[in-house]
Amino acid sequence: MKDNNIYMGCHLSSTGGFRAMGETALSIGANTFAFFTRNPRGGKAKDIVPEDAAALCEMLRAEKFGKLVAHAPYTLNPCSAKESVREFAFMAMSDDMIRMESVPGNYYNFHPGSHVGQGVEKGIKQIAELLNRILRPEQTTTVLLETMAGKGSEVGSRFEEIREILDRVELSDKMGVCLDTCHVSDAGYDIAADPDKVLAEFDKVIGLEKLKALHVNDSMNPLGSHKDRHARIGEGTLGCEAIRRIVHHPKLAGLPCILETPNELDGYAKEIKMLK
Repeated sequence: MKDNNIYMGCHLSSTGGFRAMGETALSIGANTFAFFTRNPRGGKAKDIVPEDAAALCEMLRAEKFGKLVAHAPYTLNPCSAKESVREFAFMAMSDDMIRMESVPGNYYNFHPGSHVGQGVEKGIKQIAELLNRILRPEQTTTVLLETMAGKGSEVGSRFEEIREILDRVELSDKMGVCLDTCHVSDAGYDIAADPDKVLAEFDKVIGLEKLKALHVNDSMNPLGSHKDRHARIGEGTLGCEAIRRIVHHPKLAGLPCILETPNELDGYAKEIKMLK
């Protein structure tokens, strides 16, 4: 059951560990946050200190945080034409599923990838195959497919593509969607002017029960541009008031809202205050 709370945060550095991220979140008025499970450009993840993870979990309970939204590295491409690239995605995401159990019951978001000339159908098949290899019945983490802008050969800019991936995943209860406001606008969904229409289409094609998180970003580019360039809230083509309407939309109540705007911590603090 969704509640009327606004859970707002941003990407935080994991350099200082789990507890440090929680403390940083509180210092900027956040009650959720995102973090990369490893270097956002790929590579080995650092060891997790169990006591540090437990300290964050206690903080999340005490401060009544919303769900956290971890993010896979940008370099992962589950539907690459190269088998070695697909295998790297498998190895990294399999490891991340284990690591996420240090902070159980949260979300793990990833970009579906780019089919690089193989065709959308082949890309969808490969993404679903990867998910069927990494998901386990006992895991507490929900894996989120992110809606994309449609740049190049990206898969996931149309709701129908997301739906088709979900339909091919065997453990469907372990899956959800993260809707990015910049991406959907760049993909051609006019969420700034008519969020009700976009959410109705999402519900018809995918089902709002699958929508688990939001990436809250303004866009540097116009509707349908397929560019994927984030802007600070109020400095792009969506505008502050439109984004505020989305964040406070009754059908989105209780979802973690993650800012990915080009900001430092003080800028995120201002945006969180402005949108809350």
